[in-house]
Amino acid sequence: MASYLLPSEPIGSIDEYLATDIGGLGLARARELGAEGTIDLISASGLRGRGGAGFPTGRKWRSVASGPAGTRYAVCNAAEGEPATFKDRALMRANPYQMVEGLLIAALAVGAREVFIALKASFTEEVERVTRAVQEMQEAGIASDCTVNIVQGPDEYLFGEEKALLEVIEGRPPLPRLFPPYEHGLFASDIVTGWEATQGTRSPNPTLVNNVETLSSVPHILVHGADWFRSMGTEASPGNVVATVVGDVVAPDVGEVELGTPLGAVVDAVASGVGAGRQVKAVMPGVAAPVVTDLSIPLSYEGFEAVGSAMGAAGYTVLDDTACMVKVAHEMSRFLYVESCGQCPPCKLGSEAITAALARIEAGEGDQSDIDEIDHWLGRVTDGNRCYLAIQERLVVASIIERFGHEFSEHLTVGACPRPRPFELPKLADLRGGKAFYDEAQRRKRPDWTYEPA
Repeated sequence: MASYLLPSEPIGSIDEYLATDIGGLGLARARELGAEGTIDLISASGLRGRGGAGFPTGRKWRSVASGPAGTRYAVCNAAEGEPATFKDRALMRANPYQMVEGLLIAALAVGAREVFIALKASFTEEVERVTRAVQEMQEAGIASDCTVNIVQGPDEYLFGEEKALLEVIEGRPPLPRLFPPYEHGLFASDIVTGWEATQGTRSPNPTLVNNVETLSSVPHILVHGADWFRSMGTEASPGNVVATVVGDVVAPDVGEVELGTPLGAVVDAVASGVGAGRQVKAVMPGVAAPVVTDLSIPLSYEGFEAVGSAMGAAGYTVLDDTACMVKVAHEMSRFLYVESCGQCPPCKLGSEAITAALARIEAGEGDQSDIDEIDHWLGRVTDGNRCYLAIQERLVVASIIERFGHEFSEHLTVGACPRPRPFELPKLADLRGGKAFYDEAQRRKRPDWTYEPA
């Protein structure tokens, strides 16, 4: 399989990037095709958003380009924070130039004269690499069509949610808006009814938001064509994907694989499989989708959908046969409870109640009333939700209880965990050399986004 997103050696300068087979050529091709032709090409390629939802990229671009007349923006979402995911940071370290060029192509396609790259301030290495790439591309005359802004934001999980991302760019906390960016974009006037603004330009400022991996794919498609891209992957999921595999594996890592590759083969190829004598019990797609137990399913959007889950951002926590799934459910629920912003009371209250009930069951202090409490809130936690977080709570917890109900029964009857071993949620601070380094501060984070003293 040919890799095109992750080079064998990092691209360290604009000269090295221009010496590749795409450097600067993708944007040149987009200028030849024009906005409509560029969107047509991306649509024909079948590229789907790599941020998790898998929405067709060409359709997303067209919806922004065909929006109300007025100011438009394009944004690169580089605020990666999904547990078990490190692919965007790996791409920014390996070749930030392709991401910046992809963003410039997207701006041309939707008619944006100003673009933003939003990263977490804690991503110091990535901020330095991206800043240097933008400066060098400006000096080389490649980034001359629009203004490029780099925004550093907080560590909150919701910073990576596209509606909350716009709030951070505008200087506010990452609290998700009501409406999506293509309807209520950056610096739009306040909306009272419908989409009519009360002041200013009277435009919703349609804004395109794509993540790092999606934009990194764009120059390759512009240079090599839609047929080239579709020669890899599957009909519904063309191309390659950058997967992160951590957890109970020999060597946690990030690797580029062809879509359609069986999940078990991805675990082996990227992370060298599980330890000797161990078997895979389950795989969690971040904290965004139901648990998966079938390693034969293809790594594709349709492959995961066929088993009632989702491919997500291709970040996977592997759990071997020594793992306690009650503890896994508790830790994932706690993460979502802590990271919930509280704008939607059922989300914050429900995830809190579910987390507390799971904690009692895990500690051997639970009973049937705790299962009933969890079931009650799983049906209500998503009431009025502004973002996907509450849905994640329901999907993740419900799927673990459904697939591993016997482990919950064991905790209720035995009174102690029959699989007492540590499990730490893999919110990654770094990943290199076959070793994963988890964010230790996450364990001290309170539900109001403050921290317990170290």
